Amino acid sequence: MIRLERYNVMNFENAMRGARNPMNSWARSDSFYDEDGKFVFGPNDLDLAKRLAHAGSDHRKYLRMVFVSVDITAPLYWWKEYDTYKIATVANSTSTMHKITSKPFSLEDFSCDHMTPATLDFMKTIVEKLEELRLSYLETKSKEIWYDIIQLLPSSYNQMRTCTFNYETLINIYRARKNHKLQEWHTFCDWIHTLPYAEDLITFDPSN
Repeated sequence: MIRLERYNVMNFENAMRGARNPMNSWARSDSFYDEDGKFVFGPNDLDLAKRLAHAGSDHRKYLRMVFVSVDITAPLYWWKEYDTYKIATVANSTSTMHKITSKPFSLEDFSCDHMTPATLDFMKTIVEKLEELRLSYLETKSKEIWYDIIQLLPSSYNQMRTCTFNYETLINIYRARKNHKLQEWHTFCDWIHTLPYAEDLITFDPSN
C-alpha cells in the first residue's frame, strides 16, 4: 500500500530561465501563467526543454531546479528501498521512536493488501500483541516494553513522510523502478506520469 497526497511542483519559470542562460536566448522564452496561476510551456520553451532532457543528465541540469513536494504514506519495507536515493532528496517523517505509543494499533496501520488469508489472520494476532504492549507501556513507562514494541514492529507498518525531490531524481527513480517487483513502485511510477509535462521531461523513452 502507498498513498501520495498533497503534492506541488515548483520553479519551472526559474529553471527555464537557467536553461537559456548558456546561449543568452531569454528573448525566445514564450511560457506563461494561465488564469489559474498554472505554469504553461510555450512552444519555444517546450522544444528546448525536451531537447535538453533527451540529451542526457549533463545537458538537462535545469531539471534539478524543478522541485516536487509530496506527502507519502508507505510501509517501512518500501521506505528502505526509497532511502537508497540520497541525492537531491529531503524528507521529514512521522516519528516511530517518539510517537509509536500515542495511538492504538489497528490493522489499518499496516500494509496487508497482498497477504494471503492465513497470513492476515496471523498478522491480526501481532497487532493485538502490539496493542497489549502499548497499553502496558502507557501504564508502566517501562523501557523494556518499549523495546518490545520497537523490535516486534513489522516492516509492513505504514509511515508518512513529507518528501522533496526534483525532476532529475524522478527520471532516475522512474527508470530504475518502473518494472520492480513491489506494487508500491508501480503506483509511485503511475503517480509520476500525472506530474506536469512528465511525458516530455521524465518518463520519455531515452532511445527515441
